[in-house]
This record gives sequence, structure tokens and C-alpha cells, in this order.
Amino acid sequence: MSRHQLNAPPTAPHADSYQRSSGAEPPPAGSGWADQAAGGGAAWLPDGSEVLLITSSPVLRSEVERIVAAAGGHLRVAADTVEGGRYWDTVSAVLVGSDVRELPPRRRRPAVLVGLDGEGDSLWHLAAALGAERVAVLPDAAAWLADHLSRSRSPGPGGVVLGVTGGCGGAGATTAAIWIAQAAAGLGVRVLLVDGDPWGGGLELALAAEENPGLRWPDLAGARGSIDPMQLADSLPAAGGFAFLSWPAAREQPLPVAAATTAGVLDAARRGYELVVVDVGRGAEPLRRVAWDCDRIMVVVPAQLKAAVAAVRILQELPPVEAALLVRGRSGTALDGSLIADAIGLPVQGRMPELRAVPGALESGRLLDLGKRRNVRHFAASVLDWLGDDLPAGELA
Repeated sequence: MSRHQLNAPPTAPHADSYQRSSGAEPPPAGSGWADQAAGGGAAWLPDGSEVLLITSSPVLRSEVERIVAAAGGHLRVAADTVEGGRYWDTVSAVLVGSDVRELPPRRRRPAVLVGLDGEGDSLWHLAAALGAERVAVLPDAAAWLADHLSRSRSPGPGGVVLGVTGGCGGAGATTAAIWIAQAAAGLGVRVLLVDGDPWGGGLELALAAEENPGLRWPDLAGARGSIDPMQLADSLPAAGGFAFLSWPAAREQPLPVAAATTAGVLDAARRGYELVVVDVGRGAEPLRRVAWDCDRIMVVVPAQLKAAVAAVRILQELPPVEAALLVRGRSGTALDGSLIADAIGLPVQGRMPELRAVPGALESGRLLDLGKRRNVRHFAASVLDWLGDDLPAGELA
């Protein structure tokens, strides 16, 4: 069910995250960030494009009807999956209402779960259980959904979005994300490293790149609609051979960025880069805002029993995409990779080296220097190899 160049399992990050914008109208153009629809008010979907909505909710139907009409498509409504299953793989997009509790088997086209503002956490739990592609909370996500439908007919190839999160606090997810981005950039891959946690202190500190010119997350707070990927790429700072998008390393409270804007930025990143590495964070808000835009997720776990138990808990908050473990520790530790894999229920894809210099390097911004070590490059190669043949990670070993 993967939407992109690589084959991924169920979906989730594969699932396209939810978006919150305004109204049930097409995304507004603005400030050079929004793509202009042809002819200004022209329909976005190709003639004859049909969107399937499965719901028995008249409120959801009314909301979606306006969005599909604004996008220039035709809406087919089915009351349940039995009726909708006949059309599932012949329409350009599938939307599933939050009143649906199961999807038909052997479907090929992924679905977007649509719900209403006020349904809360249950939407993400339901999406994970169903294996939905993304979550759209209406009416706030109307602009994003219209834009999503406009690309559903022929979205074209996109880059791979890899999420990295810690199975417990202090696991080393930021370090792993930086080293993976650095290694991929060393192969000539066009890479963007994204700071997904507004409460993480600013990823730019670990890169010693606070002064590097370019936009940070708060600078994008006013972006609306579909963001042009080339404009985004031209506006971002760089370090270590890759672009990065960080929360500012400042004492001041950062300007909040709407969920709709976050999803729009990540969508543009997918279209503008070959690999997007997202340092997800472990809070509930970052997990919902950015994890659902990832195609695959790596969970960093220290080789410790307590860390393994904590990792099992966080798995319940992740979207239903292919996930694997990165075990941090030295070879020969009491709790080896196979025991950790059995305890957590995910395969071990690589072993992250335990380097005494890492804490100091994080404080002084020298983490990229450590990334040049052979054991770190070997670790990163195992991750890139997991992503597929499009990223020639074997050359790093």
C-alpha cells in the first residue's frame, strides 16, 4: 500500500497525516507558498475523477461533498464497506468515515480516514486499527484534503520519509537521525533532516548550526495550502551536506505552527527531497503531527530491559507502518538484539554504536564529526539498506 518509490507495509506514515486548515474550500494561494491552480479557479481533479466516500454519517457526507466539488471531482457514497468494496480500486481516491470499523480485504488503494473536530484521540487509534493512509479532521482539514485529492490521480514519485523516535527518553533518536541524514548525503542523496519536536530544544544545536541562514519552523507558521517544494528547499539552511528544518534554539516560546502547515511542509519535503529524515520526538503531539507522514519508522532502544518495556508502550501510539528497531549498545551486552526484538515485537535492523563522546558532542555541536567514524557509517548503512535499492547504502560499509 505504499504511495511512493519503496514498498512499505500497511500504511500510515504511509499514512498521510491529518491536516488542519480552514473551511471546505480549495487551499488559498498566498505569499508565494501556495501552488496556483490552473486558470485560478479551475477544477483540480482530471475530468471524470471519482472519489469514494464510505460513511453513513450525513454530516461527514455534507462536508466531503463540498470539498470534492471544490476540487472538481465526482463523489460516490457507499453506506458500508460491503457496498464500497465494489468500487474501491476503480476510483481515484478513497475516503472512509470515522463511523466505519473495518475495511474490505485485499484492497489495493489506501484510504484516508475522515472525521469531525471533537472526536479527539479516537480518530488516530481508529486509523491505526484500520490501516488508513492518513487522518483528515474536518472542517479544519478541508484545504489539505482538497489538495490531497488533486494529486491522488497521479501523485508522481516522491521521496522516502523516515521517522526516527526513541523507545524511551534519552534513547539517542536525535543522534541517530543526524547520522542517518549525514550518511545519506555522503552518498549524494538529496536529504532533508526535520526537527519534529517543538519541545526538544532545537535540533540545530546538535549541528552547531544556530547561525546558519535559512527558515525555521516558526517562519513557516503563515504558510497555507500547497507549498512549492523548490521554494521550500531554496529557503532552508544546510549543515553536514544536507538541508535541515529545526525549531529555534531559543529561550523564547516558539511561535506555534498549525497542524495543517506542518503536514503541508512535510508533503512539500517529500516532493522536493529523495530522503526526509524526521526526528519525531516522543510526545503525543509530535507523534500525531509528524509520525503519520512517515513511510517507515525506526525506534531507537538502548540495550536495557526498562527501555524495552517503554518501547512497547510507545508502539501503541505509532501509525501502522513498517517499523524496525535500532539497538543502542555494545556487542555482547546482557540483553542482546534477539531478546529485545522478541520483547518488543519488532525486528532489529541495526546496532547503533555506544560512543562515550556523544553527550559532549551533542553539547558542543560536534556530532557530525563523530558521524565520520567507520562504525557510525556502518550503522547508518544498515538503515539506508532497509529503505531499498533507491538508496545505495551498501557503498557506505
